[in-house]
Amino acid sequence: MEKGIEWQFDSYMREIFQMKEVDMKEYSPLTLAYIGDSIYDLMIKSLVVNEGNRQVNKLHKETSAFVQASAQSQMMRTLQGQLTEEEHAVYRRGRNAKSVSPAKNQSLTDYRRATGFEALMGYLYLRRDYKRMLDLVKLGLDSIKGENE
Repeated sequence: MEKGIEWQFDSYMREIFQMKEVDMKEYSPLTLAYIGDSIYDLMIKSLVVNEGNRQVNKLHKETSAFVQASAQSQMMRTLQGQLTEEEHAVYRRGRNAKSVSPAKNQSLTDYRRATGFEALMGYLYLRRDYKRMLDLVKLGLDSIKGENE
């Protein structure tokens, strides 16, 4: 069976940078959220850019609508019923983590729920469960778009 491009990228990145295997249970929920924030941001930017070439400020404005805490919080309300027990535990750890930085222009509830979402994204990314990660993001984005239409 041929391995997919994501495996090739991951494998090559680990090889070229001599990255070590790490037990994800060693990562704090905020570390998972840190990487999850980046991977989710990259997914959204990829989707926005795929819609066509535009001015960067327009790309940024559209991206911001999906990456802000309130949007991630809204997605999590839909996703909670779809999570496995293990995924729900990761989400809860992220949601309950005490962050040093305060929520900016967001409610504390949205901020915490978004941190849980980002921790879950980081967990799935580091676990290399890209399909599950993308499936959950698709469900969440569909729920946002459905409520806004």
